[in-house]
Amino acid sequence: MAKGISEQTYLVMLALADEPRHGYGVLREVKALSGGRVALGAGTLYGVLDRLVERGWAQMSDEVVVDGRLRRYYRLTDEGLAQVTAETERLRELAARARRVLAARPALGGA
Repeated sequence: MAKGISEQTYLVMLALADEPRHGYGVLREVKALSGGRVALGAGTLYGVLDRLVERGWAQMSDEVVVDGRLRRYYRLTDEGLAQVTAETERLRELAARARRVLAARPALGGA
């Protein structure tokens, strides 16, 4: 597992996990996955996609011209799916530990 997958990279990978998407589709899915909290700019998105492709975690799957504009579709590779799955498990374990720590914390204040 690569260290330090950022939240933005994780969300882009999740957006590509179920089906190939073009840039605008990835932006919409990231926003939906984050409950509207994360809205990536195009520059950030394509920087993330370039890094995923360089690592072999994503690849361009198709190019389609729509209304005279080229849409590039990206998809996760098997290695990318393995990475996002491992990161999801790591985050699940971290959240479980955090719940245990917070549940054991003594109440503040008092009366």
